[in-house]
Amino acid sequence: MEPDFLQQNWYWVLLATASGTFVIVDTIRTAMDRSALAPMDATNKINREDATVIDVREKLEYTQGHIPNARHIPLAELDRRLPELSKLKNSPLIVCCASGSRSRTALAKLKNEGFEQVFNLRGGINEWEKAGQPLATGRKAKGKK
Repeated sequence: MEPDFLQQNWYWVLLATASGTFVIVDTIRTAMDRSALAPMDATNKINREDATVIDVREKLEYTQGHIPNARHIPLAELDRRLPELSKLKNSPLIVCCASGSRSRTALAKLKNEGFEQVFNLRGGINEWEKAGQPLATGRKAKGKK
C-alpha cells in the first residue's frame, strides 16, 4: 500500500522534501554565519568591547523602541551618511532592524566600505525584545560616540 500512496501523492512528498531541505540549509547557514549575534552576545559586545549599535529601521519604528544608545541611520540614508561612521571603521558595529533582513543589507554595504568588525543582530529588535533586553523610546538616544 505504501508505494501506491507515494505514487499518488508524489507532489506532496516532493514539497515536504523541498521545504525540509530549505529549513536544514537555512539553519546550517545561520549557525555558520559568524557575523550574526544573538541578543545576549550583542549585549556582551556592547558592554565589553564598547560596540556601537546602528539601527537601520525607519524613524517611526525607531521611536517606538530601540536599543539604548543606538545610532539611528535608516537603510535608505546609509550611503549618504557613511562619512559619519568613518571613525568607527576599526570598532565593533552591531547593525539591527526589525527582523534582521535590512540589517544584513546594511552589513554588506559596511563591509564593502572597509568596516572590519560588523555584526548583524540575529532576529533584530524582535528577538532583542523576546530575550528581555531593554528598549528605549523616543528620539533621545542618538548614539554614544
